[in-house]
Order: sequence, then C-alpha cells, then structure tokens
Amino acid sequence: MKQQSMAWRLLLAGAGCLLALASLSARAQNAVENVTSSVQGGVEVVRIDFAQPLAGVPNGFTIQSPARIALDVPGATNAMGRSSVELNQGNLRSINVVTAGDRTRLVLNLKAPTSYKAQVQGKSLLVSLDPVAVAASGPPAAQTAFAESRNADTQPIKDLDFRRGPDAAGRVMVELPSNQVGVDIKQQGQQLVVEFLKSSLPEGLRRRLDVSDFGTPVQTITTHQAGDRVRVIIEPKGQWEHSAYQSDTQFVVEVRQQKVDTSKLSQGPGYTGEKLSLNFQNIEVRALLQVIADFTNFNIITSDSVAGAVTLRLKDVPWDQALDIILQAKGLGMRKTGNVLWIAPKDEIAAKEKLELESQAAIQNLEPLRTQSFQLNYTKAAEIATQISSGTGAARILSTRGSVIAEPRTNQLFVTDIPSRLEQVQSLITKLDIAVRQVLIEARIVEASDTFGKSLGARLGGRPFTFNGGRNTMFGATYIAPNVPPGTQPQLGSNIGTTAGDFVSLPSSGVGGFPAASFAVSLFESNLTRLLNLEISALEADGKGKLVSSPRIVTADQTKALIEQGTEFPYQQATSSGATSVAFRRATLKLEVTPQITPEGNIILDLDISKDSRGETTAAGIAINTKHIRTQVLVENGGTVVIGGIFELTELDTETKVPVLGDIPVAGNLFKNRQRSANKQEMLVFITPKMVADRSAAR
Repeated sequence: MKQQSMAWRLLLAGAGCLLALASLSARAQNAVENVTSSVQGGVEVVRIDFAQPLAGVPNGFTIQSPARIALDVPGATNAMGRSSVELNQGNLRSINVVTAGDRTRLVLNLKAPTSYKAQVQGKSLLVSLDPVAVAASGPPAAQTAFAESRNADTQPIKDLDFRRGPDAAGRVMVELPSNQVGVDIKQQGQQLVVEFLKSSLPEGLRRRLDVSDFGTPVQTITTHQAGDRVRVIIEPKGQWEHSAYQSDTQFVVEVRQQKVDTSKLSQGPGYTGEKLSLNFQNIEVRALLQVIADFTNFNIITSDSVAGAVTLRLKDVPWDQALDIILQAKGLGMRKTGNVLWIAPKDEIAAKEKLELESQAAIQNLEPLRTQSFQLNYTKAAEIATQISSGTGAARILSTRGSVIAEPRTNQLFVTDIPSRLEQVQSLITKLDIAVRQVLIEARIVEASDTFGKSLGARLGGRPFTFNGGRNTMFGATYIAPNVPPGTQPQLGSNIGTTAGDFVSLPSSGVGGFPAASFAVSLFESNLTRLLNLEISALEADGKGKLVSSPRIVTADQTKALIEQGTEFPYQQATSSGATSVAFRRATLKLEVTPQITPEGNIILDLDISKDSRGETTAAGIAINTKHIRTQVLVENGGTVVIGGIFELTELDTETKVPVLGDIPVAGNLFKNRQRSANKQEMLVFITPKMVADRSAAR
C-alpha cells in the first residue's frame, strides 16, 4: 500500500511536466481529437476537431461503389484512441480514421454516393455533404413507375454456397451477376453483415442456412432482400476474425477461429494495447511497473531482485510496447499466466525454468508406467511403431523407459510409458491414422495422321517401218521382232498395246500400295505396218486416320501407380557360347504416375507415359516405334491439361523426265513422271486428374 501511494505521488508530480511537454509536442505534430456529425439547415455537416489549425483544406476523392469520401491530412495522427466512429445519421454511416506513415486518412462511409464541400474553421475541418437526389412526391402512378425503374437497375444474385476451408475456416461464397457489384461488409456486435448494392435475391436463395455441423466458427447464414440491396448476415461463435476477397464474379467471405497467443500481452499483430503517455525522471522500476499495472488491470508480481531507477518519456505508446521497452532497458524478463505477470531478471527466470525441467525429468524417471492399446484403422501398426520409437532426445516421442509392440494381425499398437507420453502418442495417432484421399488419373493419347499422294506417268512406243525381208519390226526400250510373214495380217492384241517397243517407259508407280489406273491409245495404219502406242497412268490417294488411347488408374495420395498393356515380339540374339536364343522386345502403352494433393485442392502429378507400336521388320528383327514423355505438372481438381505433343510433316515432290523432250511445253508431259506426297503426323497427350472423395470437406 505504501508503494502504491508513493507511485501515485510520483505520477502526480510528473503530470505537470507531462502536460507542458504535451503542449510543445502538439505544436510539432497535429492530431485528430474528435469527430461529430450534425444537420444544419437540412445539410449534413461532419466536424473533425484537430489539436491545431490545418494549413489548408486537405486533398480528397470520392468512390461511387461502395460510396465513400476520403480525405488525406498530412502530418497528423489519431489521438481519439479508436479508429472507427459509428454515426448512422442521414446519409452517413460511419467514419474511419486510419494513420499510415506521416498522414492520416479520414474515410466517410456513405449510404449513397454524393458530392461534398470542405472548409477549415479554426481548429476544425467542416465537411458538408450534398443532399442525395430522391424521387419527387407525385401521384401513386409516378411513384410506382419510379419503383419499377429502380428495380430494373438491380441484378439478381446467381448463387450462394458455404464450404469448409483449411484450418476449419468457414467460406461463404456468393456468385455475383457481374464484377461491378458494390459490396459493403461490416461487423455489428457478434454478427458479420455483408450487403450487395443494386442487387436482388431470387426466391430460391431467400433462406437461413444452419452450418454448425461443418465444425467452423460460422453457425448460421441468413439472406434477405433489403430495398435495392441483398443482405447476408453471418453469425459466428467464439473468438473469430474474417477476411474477404473477390475473384471476377465470385465474392468470398472467410471466417476463421482467432488464434490466441497466451504469451502475448494483447492479441493481434504488433503492439495493440491502449495508448498511454509516461514522463518520469529517475523513477523506481517497481513504482513504474505498479503504474502500468493500475493502467492495464494486470496483476504484476515483481521479483525481489528487481531494483534500480529509470528515466523515460513516452507519448501515445501502446502500453504493451511501453512495458517491453522498460523490461529490455533493465534486462528483465516476463512470464504471463492468465492475467498475472511475473517479472524478474532474465537469468533468474532461466534458472527457475531449468530447475523446473530438471524436476520434471526426475519425476518422469520415478513415475509409474502404464500400458495402453491403440487400434489403427488406415495405417499399418508397424509403421507407426517405427515413427514413435525412432529418434533421440527431444525428437523421440517415447521416453527412455517407454516401449512399443506392433501386432500386425489385428493392426494394434501396445505402448508402455508414462501417462504424459501416452497422451502425445494418442495425439500423433489421431493425426496420422486418417483415410488417404484417392485420385483418378485419366490420360488420353491422341494420334492423328493426314496423308496425300499423287503420281502421273506415261509410256510411248511404236513400229514405223519394215525391213529384213518385209518383217515388221518394233523399236523401243525392249527390242522384240515379231515374226509376221510379209503380206500376212497380224493379229490385233498380240503386238498392239503391249509394252513391246516402248521407247519411253515412265509409268506411275502407284500410291499407298495400289497400282495406278492407266489409259492407252494405239494409232496404226490399216495393214498395221506403222503404229504408235501411248499409255497414260495416274493415281491420287488421300487418307486420314485417328488413334485414341485412354489409360486410366486410381491410386492413393503420394503413391506411385502403374498400368501397362502391349505385346512382346520375339527376336533371336547370340549368346556368349555362340548359340542363339529367343528374346522378347516389348511394345506397350504405359501410364506411370505419382499424385500429390496440395492443401489448396490442386493435384501435382509426376508422370511417365509411353506409347510404343510395331515398326518395320528388319533382318535383325522387328523395329519398335516409341513415343515417350516424362514430366511434372500442377493441375486443378477435375481439370484437363495438355502436357505434350509431337508434330511431324513430310513433303516429297519428285519429277523424272527424258532430257530435252521432257522440257517441251505441253507435249513434254509424255516424256516425264511426276510424284508428290505429303504426310502429317501429330500426337497430343491430355491428362485429367480427379479426387475420388474429398474427406476433409465432409468433416
């Protein structure tokens, strides 16, 4: 009691200095002290009071959706102790005062967009809001027409759904009609209210969802129409925090359990305690800690070894930061238990904790052992036994006296150890003995071919004269002298229209294994003493083909799987003794894959795909045509991706002709052979992974 009265006397003694220094500091930096709103002559006026007059009207801008007015005041801070002021008067909802760097932004949250006028009056900034245009009073027909036109401006919400996200977070997903819909989100008590501006709600979505069975902070979701807005009321429980984001037309509100750090003085990032100002000259550390205890309502226990004095001046500093500064300056440490703080030198705290740990280790060596059985459902008992018994030191789950027995027939574990270690084993088994998610992987290998071939040729022969006793003689590439007696009429078909006597033989070779079509003409005299044979052959082939191979397989997460189908072709090979043996060469369709499901629900695939087919037969055996791809790819659940492809194009244009004669215009075509071919081969590989069951979403 005596220390407390002494601390208050010291605090009152330094109050005068604190006020004097505060007045000097106010001249150096401006600050927002108060925000009020009133209606003057039918005009809404917002009054922002500052510690000192402003140099001029601050710069500002307006936002149409959501309706806001933002004013930036340079060289100012927030001295109100809060960052949001709820007004709910006229067109004004609330005002946010946010300090960032060397400026403070004043954000006026409006119900409807409007313009404003700002002026400086003494130490205050007056912001006048222009009236919002409303429909003039008139007959009911005019009012109805206005209501209809207003409803015509609204767009219906497409869908509203709820899902369980990672870390037991609740996700409210709203499908908007467009990405231009304005959204207003705010917290009212323990409720989170989300309003979609200029929107309508279909009858099928006007409902109340009870989502308490999903195991998230969200309990109920209520949607209803409120004028030209759609209002979604989210009711969580416990300590929670929220975040909202939009991706194109999908708006997501995520509510998660607030993570509480018991070692921190105040929850939240950084220092979030209420601000205070301290100005003391040579004050005892014990008395200063008592002042902070009275300010924060924390119970502080100070060690007998805490001594010394400190001089400090802190202005508008969070109290948890001020306490941290004092402890660091004097080499002190702190341990928090509930609302009780124990403060002592760091060496003393470390020695005490070391003594407690040594005591716990000694107790563990004397604590009686207990045996407990664990029934495993999805994991092999031998694998869990290896994990909990391996490791040394802190990495070992069992104590030095603990032991484990795995029984494979019933898939049970029998663990003998102290009770605290048995609890750790139970916690580990709960996390490891879970059903592994499965993935269906489907591959589609598409092979397409497009072939075209064209061939054109001619043959030419004749018998223009007679000699050797009147024998008829043909000439050409093949010398054949038919024995036709003079004055004897030769038989048609025996020597006419045959290849005998062709002196130009460049016929079409055919395409695709088919012979070319031909057309022959013979010109001769009546007694067949002179004749001319002409044969033209041509062939054109066009072919298209498509081959689709679709292997598919189901496997567990992070487990390699293989599916294969094909044929083994025999061939002979020489052995070391000189004899021959029969070996086999495989031509298979193979899919080898290892899936990995990411926390976001996507799937990473390690792929090895091959597509072999029989090739040409050679003297050494049968050749194998191979197509092989090996890669790693990230695919969304149920999505399809092209992981690779091969395109081949072969074009051939050949011309064979008789020199000089083949260059004659038009008639030169009788002395040449032309062939043209084009072959296109294309292969594409598609992969589609899909999770068979999402068990985490069902919890």
